Amino acid sequence: MKKTNRRKFIKKSLQASVYTAIGAPVILNACTPKKESVETTEEDSLSPLSFSQIALAYPYDSLEPNIDTLTMDIHYNKHHAAYIKNVNEAITEDEIEYADVIDFFDNISKLSIKARNNGGGAWNHNFFWQCMHPGSGEPSGKILEAINGSFGSVEKFKEEFTKAAMTRFGSGWAWLVEDAGALKIGSTPNQDNPLMVLSDFKGNPLLGIDVWEHAYYLHYQNKRNEYVGNWWNVVNWDFVASNLG
Repeated sequence: MKKTNRRKFIKKSLQASVYTAIGAPVILNACTPKKESVETTEEDSLSPLSFSQIALAYPYDSLEPNIDTLTMDIHYNKHHAAYIKNVNEAITEDEIEYADVIDFFDNISKLSIKARNNGGGAWNHNFFWQCMHPGSGEPSGKILEAINGSFGSVEKFKEEFTKAAMTRFGSGWAWLVEDAGALKIGSTPNQDNPLMVLSDFKGNPLLGIDVWEHAYYLHYQNKRNEYVGNWWNVVNWDFVASNLG
């Protein structure tokens, strides 16, 4: 996977949401070097790396009853905010000077556990919030064609993706990725993701679900299967489609 393609993917995926919600401005460049404008080139994006928390494009209660309001509040304001704070601390403490998140993930095996875990948590959650939206429907257009071409049907795709989410032991994530023009499903442990050089499962993420217990335990307790099953009701298929190459 070429770095230039991955950088384009990162920029596109984090610019897909241009809303303001819950009194906070949208941060278009979340987890990339901070710039005055999103209209930048690779040559001028060499400022020090800093991670930022993207604003939600919907109120905390808008994913009810599938994702409860209290979980959204705690997940966003406590868990995700802590990842952002801790990775930026690690960048300062470890004097990390990579130009952007791609270089950060390409060199993740050289970094501290604090930088790895919190950098992954910061990026993964920014991506996760955009994977959801109230009033979700079914995939259509190019993402439907891609899913049918790779898995045979939406039903078979959902079965395989759900299996990846359910069989991830302990904490982690399940992903739909595009790799060399093909769609693949897999999972990663803890806060790893398919963009990391050390990940056994690689590709450009199109869709991801958080299966850490903090993502569902208040409402579903130990019933991860119910959480995953209801999560399909809030998948933002427009965002998924926007991530296709």
